[in-house]
Amino acid sequence: MSPDFHFDLELALLVGALITGLVWLLDKLFLGNKRRKRALEQSYESTHSQESMESRNQEYREPWFLDLCKSFFPILLIVLILRSFIAEPFRIPSGSMMPTLLHGDFILVNKFSYGIRLPVLHKKVLNIGTPQRGDVAVFRFPKNPADDYIKRVIGLPGDHIAYRDKKLYINGQLMTQNKSGIYEGQGANSVMNGATILREDLDQHPHDILLKKIGYSSPSEFMVPQNHYFVMGDNRDHSSDSRIWGFVPEENLVGRAFLVWMNWDFAGKKFNFNRVGEKII
Repeated sequence: MSPDFHFDLELALLVGALITGLVWLLDKLFLGNKRRKRALEQSYESTHSQESMESRNQEYREPWFLDLCKSFFPILLIVLILRSFIAEPFRIPSGSMMPTLLHGDFILVNKFSYGIRLPVLHKKVLNIGTPQRGDVAVFRFPKNPADDYIKRVIGLPGDHIAYRDKKLYINGQLMTQNKSGIYEGQGANSVMNGATILREDLDQHPHDILLKKIGYSSPSEFMVPQNHYFVMGDNRDHSSDSRIWGFVPEENLVGRAFLVWMNWDFAGKKFNFNRVGEKII
């Protein structure tokens, strides 16, 4: 998930909530009372003519920008809290996590699985949990934190990871792979048609991966540092992951993906209703 143009919605929500909240608070504590007092004083000085009554009603009417701030403040605050601390939506723009996640999936990410973090600053203030092997995790790309990536957690701090002949070894133990079928997709996801679907037992966390029938993978070994994680895409032959650019620091974690709530096939320009409500495992 690395869009060409990055718009920081979290920052925009925070700034909007602060501005509208500050305007509402200032009016509540100071400006509102002064405005009502001034209107009351003017009403005493006026006569009881129809013209003065209409003028008096105008005095009691709140400024348009204040009414706008009062309307938007609770909405912005609720969306900011939900998005920052509960769940955040993301779109899958590539096939690196096929067959688990497809191109065009819209997913929800649990934001408190790996601890409560301050919005924008991303500093952890409450430690609730840590990534488990097999989690599908969203994180800020280490080489460009403005981009969000999604991969599967393979290696935990202190693990030894080896990848040889398209087989995964963790701390010297082979993760078994059993063929479960041939991949057949539609639209933008048809690019991997004919690839082999394998059921990989990732330390008692079984999940599907894709492998091409042909091709070579150079052997590689890694030792995961403390406070870092080793991640890989389920589409093993078409994923830029820790095998290429290294480990994910703990402070870059965003959350755990847990649900597909919609899929839009951009190539076929249609909804895939079979993906709605799909749990991410």
